Amino acid sequence: MKLYNYFRSSASFRVRIALQLKGLSYDYVPVHLVKGEQLAPAYASRLGDALVPALQTDDGHLLAQSMAIIEYLDETHPAPPLLPGDALARAHVRALAQMVACEIHPLNNLRVLKYLKRELRVDDAAKDAWYHHWVRQGLEAFERQLALLECERGDAGLAPSRLCWGEQPTLADCCLVPQIFNAQRFNVDLGGLPRTMAAFQACMQLPAFQRAQPSACPDHEG
Repeated sequence: MKLYNYFRSSASFRVRIALQLKGLSYDYVPVHLVKGEQLAPAYASRLGDALVPALQTDDGHLLAQSMAIIEYLDETHPAPPLLPGDALARAHVRALAQMVACEIHPLNNLRVLKYLKRELRVDDAAKDAWYHHWVRQGLEAFERQLALLECERGDAGLAPSRLCWGEQPTLADCCLVPQIFNAQRFNVDLGGLPRTMAAFQACMQLPAFQRAQPSACPDHEG
C-alpha cells in the first residue's frame, strides 16, 4: 500500500494511527499541502477533491477520505477491530469520530484558514480567534458526550472507559488524537476537559499512536 500524506494533516494522521494499530506496512508518499503539491496534475487528476490522505491499495485502487479509508482497513484487516462488535456501541464510536471529523475539523483545516487570511483579509489575531472558538466549542461538546456515555456504560454495568470507548483504541481515538495535536499547536485552551484529555493521554501511551505522530513522519518539519 501507499499512503499519500502530509505530516501536519490531521486527516492523514488518523489513517497513520489506524495503519499502526493494525500493524500494516505501507510506503509513505509525502504531499506538501502548504506548497500546493496536492494540486499537481499527476496527483489531482486521480482524486476528485485533490486532498490528503489517499491510500493506494495493494491491487492499485486509490481511496480518498480518511474515514472511508479507515473503515476499509477495518473491513479488510479486521484485527484488531476499530469498531466494537455491538451495533449500539458502533453507533456511539462513529458519533464521537464524526464530532471531530464532521463538526470540528472542517471549520479549521488549512483550506479554510487560508481562505480567511487571503480572500477575506482576516488578520492573524482574528484567524486564531476563529480557530480557538470552533475547536474549543467542539471539544466541549465532545467532553459532554463522553460524560453521557460514561453514564450509559454505568447503567449497562460496563466499566468506565479508559479511551474514548472502553479499553481498546477505536475510530473515535483515531480522530481525537490528531485534533488535540492541532489544538495544542494553535495554543487552544484545553482546560476543563478531563475525560477528553484522559483519553488522549491514554492513547499517547500506546506505541501505535507514538509511531503515527507528526514528528515521526519522514516529511516532518520542525
